[in-house]
Amino acid sequence: MAILVVYAALFAGSALVMRVIRRGMQERHDLTSLKTVTFGDESAIRPDRAASVISILVAFLLWGAFTGSKLVPFHVPGPFLGETSFSYEIRSASGEVQGGTALIYAGTEVPAQPPGADVVASVPRGRDQLIRLPDGGQAFSVDGIPISAGQTVDVAHGRVSMTPKGTLSFAADKGLQMEPIWLPSPEAVASRFLEIARSGYQNFTLWEHLGASLMRVLAGFALGALVGIPLGYAMGLSGWFRGWFDPIVEFMRPVPPLALIPLVIIWFGIWESGKVVLLFLAALWVMTIAARAGVSGVNITKVHAAYSLGASKWQLLRHVILPNSLPEIFTGARVAMGVCWGTVVAAELVAAQKGAGMMIIAASKFQLTDIVLMGIILIGVIGYGIDVLMRVAERKLVPWKGQS
Repeated sequence: MAILVVYAALFAGSALVMRVIRRGMQERHDLTSLKTVTFGDESAIRPDRAASVISILVAFLLWGAFTGSKLVPFHVPGPFLGETSFSYEIRSASGEVQGGTALIYAGTEVPAQPPGADVVASVPRGRDQLIRLPDGGQAFSVDGIPISAGQTVDVAHGRVSMTPKGTLSFAADKGLQMEPIWLPSPEAVASRFLEIARSGYQNFTLWEHLGASLMRVLAGFALGALVGIPLGYAMGLSGWFRGWFDPIVEFMRPVPPLALIPLVIIWFGIWESGKVVLLFLAALWVMTIAARAGVSGVNITKVHAAYSLGASKWQLLRHVILPNSLPEIFTGARVAMGVCWGTVVAAELVAAQKGAGMMIIAASKFQLTDIVLMGIILIGVIGYGIDVLMRVAERKLVPWKGQS
């Protein structure tokens, strides 16, 4: 919750600052600035590159601030590390009352000769630690505050609670920083990346892992496009095809690819064919719907114009329907590629020898969060790179997108 609040504040603050700065700069004089209506006009909206850069910086700063990274200049309050103490009163088995002081070293080692105290304990960072009281006595107050089983007392730099058996337990203040096992710092992830890039992981180099995942995704996507695009065209042009395949497509479209893993394993086995088939099914329905929507979205006036000029059905398909449906197909291809990248981790869940998803799954079994996060970042970066390439291809191959 704290991260979301800080992120929202930085988002609003950055937008306000950039608006103030741009008011003092020279206004734009391009096609968009000459439009009389911009609110609600999708063609008038262009990505603000300054916002993109600031967004990445804010995400990195938040990551570093909440993990205690040395790469950022500020941090949220972290866990208490150091020496603290609290007083207690215990009642022995004979009913005798005696007091004492507990000296606590939170997240640090106990010195060879600690200062004089009745109890000395070392508490691991982010953990609770039972406090052994002298003579097996049972405490009834901490820092002068009465305590009983199940109750907690706030002390300097932490909390003291009593277990149902009457034993005291100390927990140091955790602050707002994340423990490395939950979220490692940026430099920890970078260090792990360099280590795996040099030495590999699970008997394969990092590039072999990434290459295996990329080839599976491309193979599944290519097969999905090869089958889905003609099927979508057929459904958009023929009532019989539409009626025959529409129930199948609409039934399978909302089924997540992960739900198909058991059937894919039974039908195609646990090796490469099963993984490619799962990715093929992930892309198939998206590409089918995109092609069908592309055909359905062709301006009917263009069809009438082509027929009035004597065009045949083949000429209509080649010169009118195909060019005008390509923007929808490219949009569907970008969505399908994203779905395939999101499915590759699950596809490599079973009997994969290499792959980015296999790295993530193997590392998670040993709580190697830095490798898990590294794998997620690499999958995201590669997926984003593919999406950028597809946008470039769309601009080159479909320059008429958005034109009537």
